[in-house]
Amino acid sequence: MPIRYAFEPDLPAEEFRTVLIASTLADRRPADDLVRLDKMLRHADIVVTARTEGRLIGVSRAVTDFSYCCYLSDLAVAVSHQRQGIGRRLIAETHARAGADTTLILVAAPAAETYYPRIGMQRLASCWAIPRSR
Repeated sequence: MPIRYAFEPDLPAEEFRTVLIASTLADRRPADDLVRLDKMLRHADIVVTARTEGRLIGVSRAVTDFSYCCYLSDLAVAVSHQRQGIGRRLIAETHARAGADTTLILVAAPAAETYYPRIGMQRLASCWAIPRSR
């Protein structure tokens, strides 16, 4: 089946939740809080989707200044569709939309740490965070 990639800034939170669950990313996201998922989507600068026959099978959600950096905060591909280049294409579409002058940055899920070097991404030596309070 052909896969269609699109910029979808109005992606419904319910669909986002479905692909988070199908990808296992829901284990590290507030998947049971649709209000919060909706807020995450509405405040993102870039939301790129992958669909087959209209069904959402992948999503990339990013925050960017469109001139220097782009933080890819969510990359989710349904387990049933992984290892087909969909994640790589979602990253490429997101980076292209952010602009060639941006550095794309992401924090890998533990299970995906070996994936990113295979697609040409560089590991950065340090990352610092102030954890969420809830």
